[in-house]
Amino acid sequence: MQPVSILLNIFWILLGGAWMAFGWLVAAVIMAITIIGLPWARAAFNIAVYTLLPFGSRAVRRDELTGQGDLGTGPLGLIGNLIWFILAGWWLAIGHLITAILLAVTIIGIPFAWAHLKLAGIALWPIGKVIVPA
Repeated sequence: MQPVSILLNIFWILLGGAWMAFGWLVAAVIMAITIIGLPWARAAFNIAVYTLLPFGSRAVRRDELTGQGDLGTGPLGLIGNLIWFILAGWWLAIGHLITAILLAVTIIGIPFAWAHLKLAGIALWPIGKVIVPA
């Protein structure tokens, strides 16, 4: 990871990244407890790590990365994302949106607000995404 990414990640954690990563972690634990929610728990845990340290990484669709479809990017992924949206996605997206609005008030917070808006989109539709180095 480059020094600029490290510095941005430190500021990110202080300016709302830690509490949103905690929100993703809570969603992952709740999904894991239900047993049938394990596929969502795995996706939520991966994105919790990404939410904690987003600079230097990016989220992409797996089929765009590999060139091949799989369960998470096909019809079952669509159904999984719809279930996720109903159970946890919109809550996490609202958390990211509120944090983005609070950060956008300050000049220094605008880049971090933009990152929260990207994460809000991922919160709505996380299955089929993979985190890769930028």
